[in-house]
Amino acid sequence: MDQEQAKKVEALLEGGKGKRKFTQSIELAINFRGIDFSKTDNSLNIAIALPNGKGKEGKVAAFTDDAAVVQKLSAAGARIIRSSELQELSSSPSKQNELLSYELVAQPAMMPQIAKALGQFLGPRNKMPKPITGDPLAMVQGATKSIYIRSKGKYLPTVHCMIGTESMQAPQVAANMDAVLSEIIKKVGKQSIRSVYVKLTMSPPVRIM
Repeated sequence: MDQEQAKKVEALLEGGKGKRKFTQSIELAINFRGIDFSKTDNSLNIAIALPNGKGKEGKVAAFTDDAAVVQKLSAAGARIIRSSELQELSSSPSKQNELLSYELVAQPAMMPQIAKALGQFLGPRNKMPKPITGDPLAMVQGATKSIYIRSKGKYLPTVHCMIGTESMQAPQVAANMDAVLSEIIKKVGKQSIRSVYVKLTMSPPVRIM
């Protein structure tokens, strides 16, 4: 991020800080050109770890029956969902909606059961759980700092994502923004980005690219 862009981020934070009774999120909007996202090769489905986190504690729910994983993730504050709970979840719209406030991970062996019980609800909302690979604790900790960029078809050439909150310092937000843009540019090329805007939850957008 160049100096002018960094100043715009700093001004945005200073202008909106403390004006609301809640902590506002900082949101990034990226507009594309010349890309048909309905083509599989062009679709975006990227997990990006924000170097400075999201500025607030994230919640993780883990689908697992593995006793060792349950013990480790419970101690880390994750919600545990066992296979015996899937039927109840599948028949309760309110419990399904609760899942949307969590980052979801799952032991690979449970993925077919999850797809059968919750796929119709979670799939269209891009909330199917990520399979647990490697160290489950590291994955959960990473999930609370990660965002997911997904394109949604030919006629929606824009993606939105959260890159922090107003409680963060401008350099932290700038580093998060750079991480997101870097990953997207790797995928589509800088020439395919029409414009980039940043805003607080309740502020007008500010163009930075």
